Amino acid sequence: MSYPNPNPYGPPPGQQPGQQPGQQPGYGYPQQPPQPQQPQQQPMAPYGAYPGGPMQPAQMPYPTVMPGGVKAARVLLFVLSALNVVGLVLAVMGLGGISKASHQASTSPYATTDMSVFNVGKGVLIAVIVVIVAFTVAAITLAAQFGNGGKGVRVGTIVFGVGTVVLSFLSFPVGLVHTVLGILVVVFVSRDDGNAWFNRPRY
Repeated sequence: MSYPNPNPYGPPPGQQPGQQPGQQPGYGYPQQPPQPQQPQQQPMAPYGAYPGGPMQPAQMPYPTVMPGGVKAARVLLFVLSALNVVGLVLAVMGLGGISKASHQASTSPYATTDMSVFNVGKGVLIAVIVVIVAFTVAAITLAAQFGNGGKGVRVGTIVFGVGTVVLSFLSFPVGLVHTVLGILVVVFVSRDDGNAWFNRPRY
């Protein structure tokens, strides 16, 4: 038994507004207009990464040419080695003079000078010669490794500069030049461009 439609101008019972007669429910107009889909933005892959692969952490670009500060530090190392050679020559000449005076004092019957003074002088000059030779070799070796060296060369250069400054205080004011050059070497190598140069990847 069916009841008459109470609203003669409305849709039949069981029919949604806008639905064609005979059309299945659910296939008419949607209840809510579809939301437009936002395009997903894919993160840009870094240089050398394949699409869809894991993202590589961003890295600072490494210098391909030796920075000016590093070049200046290398030049200063060669200057320090040249100054050390000059000091080495003077130390050897002083050792020769003390040895000659010691020999004359020991063979002269009129000599009253204590021989221990000559022995102390010769010992000090021998120690100075050994230190000068060690620092000269270190300066030349470090400077020669600036092109291909890594962190070890940078650390060794900083240690060399600090050691040069400390030893220059013992010969002040003659060692004032070594003090200034040693400080400049440490400053130039410790800067950011020097750190980037010695930490760059090598293939």
